[in-house]
Amino acid sequence: MSKKLKSSGLDNQGERLHTHLSKDDPTEKLPPKFCLRDMRPKYSLVRCNKDEKAAFAGRLFELSRSTWSQLRQMPRNGQGWEVIPQDAIKGDGLPSHLSEDVRFLAFRCCGKAPMVGYRSKDGVFNILWIDRDFTLYDLG
Repeated sequence: MSKKLKSSGLDNQGERLHTHLSKDDPTEKLPPKFCLRDMRPKYSLVRCNKDEKAAFAGRLFELSRSTWSQLRQMPRNGQGWEVIPQDAIKGDGLPSHLSEDVRFLAFRCCGKAPMVGYRSKDGVFNILWIDRDFTLYDLG
């Protein structure tokens, strides 16, 4: 088993990742870390133009200056996030290692375009999609 898989929360090959995080979680007092490893091809950073990539990098920097607890209290269209139900995801499919109870979070990253992913138990925000054309999910 590689150390990379262990550190990502996947202890056994084939095991599905569950994330049940509460406000009492010790990582709430830490700033988020970011992982792009499982970014889905259709919505990846490769598809972004130079300005979108710069905005994405700037957003990660801004988010890393706050703790998870602070981000939780911020408005969803500001520094905060909104929760996206799994059944709202309509583009590109879900990674097979995620269980059905994983909550997706969307942070605005390039103007109003969201980056969507999930927070793992170690406080890492795993970014799966950058929805620059607003086709990934529909909430209304």
